[in-house]
Amino acid sequence: MADEPLELGEISLSDWHAHNDTMADVGFLVIARRLPSLVRQAMSMAWRASPRDTVATVGLSLLGGVFTAFGLLATTGVLNALFSEGPTPDRVIAALPSLALVAAMATLRTSVQAGAGWAQSRLDPQVTRLTEERLYGLTSRVELVAYDDPDFHDALQRARSRGVQMADMVVTSAIDVVTAAVGIAAVAGVLGVLHPVLLPLLLLAVLPDAWAAVRSARMRYTTMFSLIPAIRRKWIIAELLANRDPAAEVRSFTMRGFLLRMYDAVAKAEQDVLLGLARRQTVARLVGEALGGLGSALVYVALGVLLAIAAIPLAVAGTAVLAIRSGQSSLAHLMYATNRLYEEGLYFTDFLEFCDSAERWLPGAARTTAPERFERISAVDVTFTYPGSDEPALRGVSVEVKRGEVIAFVGENGSGKTTLAKILSGLYEPDTGSVLWDDVDLRTVSPEDLRLRTAVIAQDHTRWPLAARYNITMGTDKGQDALDAAAAVAGADEVVAGLPHGYRTLLDRRFKDGHELSGGQWQRIAVARGFHRDACLLICDEPTAALDARAEHALFERIRGHSDGRTVLLITHRLASVRYADRIYVLDHGRVTEEGDHATLMALDGLYAELYTLQASAYR
Repeated sequence: MADEPLELGEISLSDWHAHNDTMADVGFLVIARRLPSLVRQAMSMAWRASPRDTVATVGLSLLGGVFTAFGLLATTGVLNALFSEGPTPDRVIAALPSLALVAAMATLRTSVQAGAGWAQSRLDPQVTRLTEERLYGLTSRVELVAYDDPDFHDALQRARSRGVQMADMVVTSAIDVVTAAVGIAAVAGVLGVLHPVLLPLLLLAVLPDAWAAVRSARMRYTTMFSLIPAIRRKWIIAELLANRDPAAEVRSFTMRGFLLRMYDAVAKAEQDVLLGLARRQTVARLVGEALGGLGSALVYVALGVLLAIAAIPLAVAGTAVLAIRSGQSSLAHLMYATNRLYEEGLYFTDFLEFCDSAERWLPGAARTTAPERFERISAVDVTFTYPGSDEPALRGVSVEVKRGEVIAFVGENGSGKTTLAKILSGLYEPDTGSVLWDDVDLRTVSPEDLRLRTAVIAQDHTRWPLAARYNITMGTDKGQDALDAAAAVAGADEVVAGLPHGYRTLLDRRFKDGHELSGGQWQRIAVARGFHRDACLLICDEPTAALDARAEHALFERIRGHSDGRTVLLITHRLASVRYADRIYVLDHGRVTEEGDHATLMALDGLYAELYTLQASAYR
């Protein structure tokens, strides 16, 4: 129904502001204390990206401040000459040396600022590349179980959506802060030379803007942080509305209206939050500008009083006006850069915190190597619970797999079959118990070393947007003979023969000259991928789910006939395919309840016999 209330789950409004108190205690002093740390982090990253460009950017920015100071001091000489007594031509002539110095300083300052900008523009892509390499280097190495943790997903979303994007901006803003600070230091030095009382006037004119900038940054970050669940949900719904894979079902089930209503509900709630943010930021800016205008008025009143009591000469007052205006410009730039650095730094901190947390998900250091050809794999009293789950997926499971055997795991959905297979292959580490390849505990083995000895043929295999060759070889090309042999065993050679460019055909219709495969064809490519690996342990997780009866029978015959000493671990619901397995383990609610060959289990008349009989009866 069009007026049916929508269940929005994690993006309900009560959850949106769960983190609003994250920034509740942040004020100007907090930002001031944190600023050096942010600048240090940004400069450290810039240095790792390119020491030469970092030195050039900072060094030329410092030179720009020096030239600014000399230019202001030279301005005092110009005003002294112009305000002195005597004929106007004589005063102008007397001012020419100082004017030449002002022009030279302005030219030099413009030149070094252009050089600093060029060096900084070179830094940006290098910093971005460095940051992305770090992020994706970690996400591709963390333990697989991390992807089953919702907190890991939230942290990864923040790191990818804003953290990586902010890396080069943080460096840019940090350099802008340094540049503006140098400009202020130059102006402050000039004012100190002219008259010490002028320094407090500089602060009076800009502090209100600083307050407004800090408050605006805090508002924005707090709001954006609270909107992360909504942004994730919008992205998910957008993918359903705009991607090819769900397009057929969106139309078949007339989902368009429902999805658009859900998208609009999320987008409207997000819009209301952002409109509230805009209103609060506008109020803060108006208050800051009003107080800033009052401060500027007090500055000019103070200068008038100093002139009236002859505390400073007119030339000094004129230079002070220019210096204060320059200082206001530099301070405004500093506040803007500080605002950006602080806000971007918060997002960048999300990236840094994710990287730190991801480091804790990395496998420990390897102490031994996995056996080249194991004689047996054994799991002893293994338990495992997925992150965030209250119930264990495996409860005290013990199994043994000998070299060259065909072992089957069967059971109803959710019984723990796939989880156990992943633990035996080292993809998951058990909470308790141990997994041994011969006498080597997998906890002591490098995951990369172990994975070279395993191959997986999965039901939910990835359809890589790569050429057919790479979909089979996966970057470990062993030559054409090995490729042809693996494709022939899986029946993928027939698939490749029908492609317009053979193994060079790109298997993704979203790209030019791309080609799409059917589900069964993709399944054969995935099977060929597993055989091409030539691993001593082959895990087949529902490998025939997309195949017809004839192709399924042929594939199992090929698996049995081409195992060549490999150990095959078969997970399937089609029990007719496992009757010839050397040993069958029956799992029920995370426990092994039965084991033996087909005849033994049928004689036992337990769960296996019940499931087998149910399936067999459907074909009578």
